[in-house]
Amino acid sequence: MIRRSHVAALTLSAAALVGILTSEDYTERAVIPTKNDRPTVGFGSTFREDGTPVRLGDTIKPVQAVQRTMAHINKDETKLKRCVTGPMLQAEYDILVDFAYQYGTDTACKSSMVRFTNQGLYRNACEAYTLYKRSGGYDCSTLVNGKPNKRCWGVWLRSLERRDKCLEAGL
Repeated sequence: MIRRSHVAALTLSAAALVGILTSEDYTERAVIPTKNDRPTVGFGSTFREDGTPVRLGDTIKPVQAVQRTMAHINKDETKLKRCVTGPMLQAEYDILVDFAYQYGTDTACKSSMVRFTNQGLYRNACEAYTLYKRSGGYDCSTLVNGKPNKRCWGVWLRSLERRDKCLEAGL
């Protein structure tokens, strides 16, 4: 029998943190990761420690980038614990925190994943990750001449990966 925990008892696992750091691809100098996106630096950070937006030309060292990522995730977890009322498995929680890191906690809290989780509809919550396939106004799931688009295919793959991991966790 699967036993889910109240989210107040959960924190991001070390394995999930490594997954986020790996998915985000460290950059020492700020870049625009996909067309029409905000500049990011380190492990996908869009804001500096003082809350101002990252700008092209910003730089960061690896240790500072991990510290910034952890501070961001700690804030995300506090916000998620206010909007997620349904119990979750550790893996489901880790996936939701990863999503919130990429899309923001406001988007996560308004998402179908949270709504379905709060209703106890876990399979639906997992499937809902595939609704997030856009970046910079572009549908990242589209093929170009039968091949993955070069613009943002990784965004789509990450959504599929989240769905698959989520479904696997709940089986």
